[in-house]
Amino acid sequence: MERNENAFENAMEQLKEAIKHMDISENAIKILSSPEEVLEVNIPLKMDDGKLKVFRGFRVHYNTSRGPAKGGIRFHAGVTLDEVKALSFWMTIKNAVVNIPFGGGKGGVIVDPKEISQNELKKLSERYVDAIFEFIGPDKDIPAPDVNTNETIMGWMSEEYNKLAGKFSPATFTGKPIALGGSKGRDISTSLGASYIIDEYMKNHNLAPEKTAVAIQGFGNVGYNLAKILYESGYKVVALSDSKSGIYDEVGLNPEEIMKEKIESGGSIRNIGGRGKKITNEELLELDVDILVPAALENVITKDNARKIKAKVVVEVANGSTTIDADKILESKGKEIIPDVLANAGGVTVSYFEWIQNRTGEYWEADEVFEKLEKIMRTEFKNVNETKLEKNVSYRTAAYIIALERIAKAIDARGI
Repeated sequence: MERNENAFENAMEQLKEAIKHMDISENAIKILSSPEEVLEVNIPLKMDDGKLKVFRGFRVHYNTSRGPAKGGIRFHAGVTLDEVKALSFWMTIKNAVVNIPFGGGKGGVIVDPKEISQNELKKLSERYVDAIFEFIGPDKDIPAPDVNTNETIMGWMSEEYNKLAGKFSPATFTGKPIALGGSKGRDISTSLGASYIIDEYMKNHNLAPEKTAVAIQGFGNVGYNLAKILYESGYKVVALSDSKSGIYDEVGLNPEEIMKEKIESGGSIRNIGGRGKKITNEELLELDVDILVPAALENVITKDNARKIKAKVVVEVANGSTTIDADKILESKGKEIIPDVLANAGGVTVSYFEWIQNRTGEYWEADEVFEKLEKIMRTEFKNVNETKLEKNVSYRTAAYIIALERIAKAIDARGI
């Protein structure tokens, strides 16, 4: 992944672009130009070999005008404060796009989870909660999984919070195991939400799935589940990649078979033999396909490769996939981008459902979760599409306009 782009500067450019097309108060603009609160912590940890190592972590509340902060926690060696600030801004926008009553937050720890033991990972997760304990809570800030974190880690963090709070508080973390109050359907919610958005786009453009070639960069939980859903819906999934390699077959790939072979061959697509053509992540982005889905990390489409993108539409399932310069280049080439703040909002929507279920004690079956999710995703795509056509702007700008109008109304109503 290209990390030479400043994610927060990119986010602020997106804000400025949307503001050009709307009437928004100066107070709201000033408030949305910087985060409300930033917490930076150092986490000392005794490693398995007895040596002490200090990890740096962050948690940011970007804006809470519409409700408590909501956003994931990522464990990654490349985490920076600017990245976490950008992600918390995007969460603020995302929650407003799908009109759920949360503000935006995000967290991260600078660590490569693959380089530490399971015991060290558990202790680091607990110590991170110790460090941010006063900063989070069911009415203040509700963390969730993100890059390199999962329901197991959320379970550890939730239990640590319960110990510190001296009470059972399941609504503080979402994305937990079902046994600890997690929501059914949460594991595929981001992927399923993206599939509803793609389906609406296809309907609007009178396109048929069986004639649509899809390439997905990122074969983790989200990328795999989206590939599987699209394949089962009749799409031709021609390319898939993980962090180390990719595979391409113009005839199409069965994601379940690729995942099975990946696991059996040592956990990497590059180890799969006798199937398709091996390609790099960079080559996948430049394939001649109908739909390109970046589902890994941010800044993978930049000014350096944007002119080589041949896909007709880019669906950003990863946060911040496309830089502002790349956005302009793609737009000039007639490419359409369905932005992350809409395309991957299924995850936070079902996190919201989990929060509701934790607070009421009433738990829903997966079918009910999916029905509620589908209604929200399809409704908000239609709202974004109408704004796009009405104001003659991109999907990204249209999504930002809708979100900013909702956030600004909350800011102004508070009399700030």
